[in-house]
Amino acid sequence: MGLDEDALDYHRREPPGKVAIETTKPTSTQRDLSLAYSPGVAAPCRAIADDPTDAYTYTSKGNLVGMVSNGSAVLGLGDIGAQASKPVIEGKGVLLKRFADIDVFDFELDTDDPDAIVEAVSLTEPSFGGIHVEDIKAPECFEIEERLRDRMDIPVYHDDQHGTAIVSGAALLNAVDIVDKDLADLEVAFAGAGASAIATAEFYVSLGVPRENVTMVDSSGIVTTDRAEADDVNAYKARFARDVPAGDLADAIDGVDVFVGLAVGNLVDGEMVRSMARDPVVFAMANPDPEIGYHEAREARDDTVIAATGRSDFPNQVNNVLCFPFMFRGALDVRATEINEDMKVAAARALAALAREDVPDAVAKAYGDEPLRYGPEYLIPKALDPRVLFEVAPAVARAAIESGVARVDLDLDTYREDLEARLGKDREMMRIILNKAKTDPKRVALAEGTNATTIRAAARMVEEGIAHPVLLGDRTTIESRMADLGLDFDPEIVDPAEAEALGRYADQLYDARKRKGLTRVEAEDLVRTDTDYFGSVMVESGDADALLTGLTHHYPSALRPPLQVVGTAEDADYAAGVYMLAFRNRVVFVADTTVNQDPGSAELAEIGRHTADLARRFNVEPRAAFLSYSNFGSVDNQGTRKPRRAADLLREDPAVDFPVDGEMQADTAVMEDILEGTYDFAELEEPANVLIFPNLEAGNIGYKLLQRLGGADAVGPMLVGMDKPVHVLQRGDEVNDIVNLAGVAVVDAQERDG
Repeated sequence: MGLDEDALDYHRREPPGKVAIETTKPTSTQRDLSLAYSPGVAAPCRAIADDPTDAYTYTSKGNLVGMVSNGSAVLGLGDIGAQASKPVIEGKGVLLKRFADIDVFDFELDTDDPDAIVEAVSLTEPSFGGIHVEDIKAPECFEIEERLRDRMDIPVYHDDQHGTAIVSGAALLNAVDIVDKDLADLEVAFAGAGASAIATAEFYVSLGVPRENVTMVDSSGIVTTDRAEADDVNAYKARFARDVPAGDLADAIDGVDVFVGLAVGNLVDGEMVRSMARDPVVFAMANPDPEIGYHEAREARDDTVIAATGRSDFPNQVNNVLCFPFMFRGALDVRATEINEDMKVAAARALAALAREDVPDAVAKAYGDEPLRYGPEYLIPKALDPRVLFEVAPAVARAAIESGVARVDLDLDTYREDLEARLGKDREMMRIILNKAKTDPKRVALAEGTNATTIRAAARMVEEGIAHPVLLGDRTTIESRMADLGLDFDPEIVDPAEAEALGRYADQLYDARKRKGLTRVEAEDLVRTDTDYFGSVMVESGDADALLTGLTHHYPSALRPPLQVVGTAEDADYAAGVYMLAFRNRVVFVADTTVNQDPGSAELAEIGRHTADLARRFNVEPRAAFLSYSNFGSVDNQGTRKPRRAADLLREDPAVDFPVDGEMQADTAVMEDILEGTYDFAELEEPANVLIFPNLEAGNIGYKLLQRLGGADAVGPMLVGMDKPVHVLQRGDEVNDIVNLAGVAVVDAQERDG
């Protein structure tokens, strides 16, 4: 099938459309229903009647945006009417939910009368935290937005005007930085004089481009003062009328620094680009066909041509999704009365700054592993970069507070953590660990220090202040790769071949392994050539606080040197691998997933104790369940007796101060109604959050099913039971995984110091 057929099938699948309403509170009992509706609902109604701001406390208003259109100017489709525009408006709501966790109610108004639209929308103010105006034709859209902003005390935002302006404004900030030009000196030509073009031109003026340096061209030619005086252009175009001779687009482009296309495709050719000033900027943003193709613009001349389009199949896509979800997120969270120019400028500057940062591996993978590094082909972040939420929304919120339109004074230092929690429980939990790590960063040895991903992770550790990374490996290789990556930080590098401690480390390894068949010569060779051994001895001797390895090795081979050199803790006979699985409303810790193939009862008990200790590092009070296919003796054989005995061993240990039970089936362990009903005698009064599997096979299968089918986000594997903080990564882990495990290792080291 073609794209159209696929899209029709996508939209008609049951249930039709793209959005639905879901409840956010329990509704499974009579008590729940009496709280949700009659008679309990009267209490919040009375509270809101007494204090209207309580609507933000007791209803969904504070996270609900009204998405309104009349379908008179749908991108690429024109005036298709209100009903036909509904799939587009639903889609816009999907983007708000997907990227910023904002709920949306769309309503399409079957009228072209601005008075009727203003009246209808303004009457909905009690329902919404903000209004998003979409796909209404110019010039009526200007009037409608202005009147709604004057009449309503909540944010009103017309994305067709401001979205392209803000995102292309961010691209402009970086483009002039790359070609070493000043905003105040730029000459800019616009093709198109509709809502997007006028708003973009106005925004460029807000960024610092002189209004008198902007030339606007509509279908009749350059917008001149003569045309304005003859009433040949509307009042919005007239703001950019210039006292210049009449002319066409080619005349307007000649000699300018920046061309902005918001018109129709194929208006510009290579000769026009060649007529522009040195190192020109070409933003050809008409869709689906740009005013000039990306490659055609780049190849038109020999100097630097910075190009952007509205298309996703070329670099530098100017995509409004980089702006409006995060604009609303920040505005809603401070209960802003409006979205003002300061907030828009703050959004653009935050986007521009983010493009200069190292790009997460997950983002690069989403775009086919293409290189994403600040420069002519990477001016603005990609739409799927989750960091946009954390950078733009706080910038918008801060601007709202500082410009006086916020009704809530957020703690901006913790606001990022609130935003991370919206994107997943794993982010919320990891922020607890990373914040702890920042209080006392430790030295973390990175065995694969020459690896580009490891180096980038080290830079993140320094940037976030969670650790002092030590890169192990050949110094020349590390420094060369840092230069290739364009990273501006100065890490500690330890090259084993030149390390003063080489002899001492060789002696230490030899003493530890000489009764295991290792000679002194072999020991020195290992610490010189194998950074896993070098790093293990480094940690064991106290020259580093923690070790991370395994990124380029199979797990067993990466684990072997730390086990041989560091070993298990005094109170531990076994190490174990643990994953934290984060679901929407809960987290669970599962073990063992990576180390022990067939542990006995004593091993299982020890794994349960160490996993519970790990849960507490995440501020989670553990409730442990030992899993089986049997419930509390319903099957009695060697296999079921093993987890049952493990649970008994922990309950008999006076040092264990958390609830433990087993053996039990997995659903018994995690379902409150089963524990409270069928097995009300169970030691667990609430569902378990520490799940101990009977063997490695079950643990590995179980966590992967929970991750893939259950939609859990996984953090790990985290190694517990070691004498010093050591963690073995999975092959192919990304920068974020390495940084997270470094944070866990640092907190582990902090606790051992304490």
